[in-house]
Amino acid sequence: MKGSCLCGAVAYEVDRLAGPVRHCHCRTCQKAQGAAFASTGRVDRAHFRWLKGEDRLSAFESSPGKLRRFCSVCGSHLLAEWVDQPQVILRVVTLDEDPHPTGFAHIWTSHDLPWLDFGDDVPAHPEFPAA
Repeated sequence: MKGSCLCGAVAYEVDRLAGPVRHCHCRTCQKAQGAAFASTGRVDRAHFRWLKGEDRLSAFESSPGKLRRFCSVCGSHLLAEWVDQPQVILRVVTLDEDPHPTGFAHIWTSHDLPWLDFGDDVPAHPEFPAA
């Protein structure tokens, strides 16, 4: 499966995810993504390859030893990693193909935002509403 950043300067390929997709609600993921949670999937390093733009990557150490890698051109957050660990933590929404996840889980829900509500009484639109 191939993936890329928003501007296309960085591209990568993964053979498969190493487990379920996890929707991480931790405060650092919220800040890094600018969203209520980050959808992540672990990938064994042997199954991950940069295809282009590795020189365009920037990194931020958000926790001791944990690097968040993002495109220095468009800012897309692509993965996080502890460099001494056997897996990377991929932002699965940057995949250009369906990863066919084997399962899902929400983690760090203790950090959920109090105003986040997906209840039935909240309007939902398949696209941006006309008015």
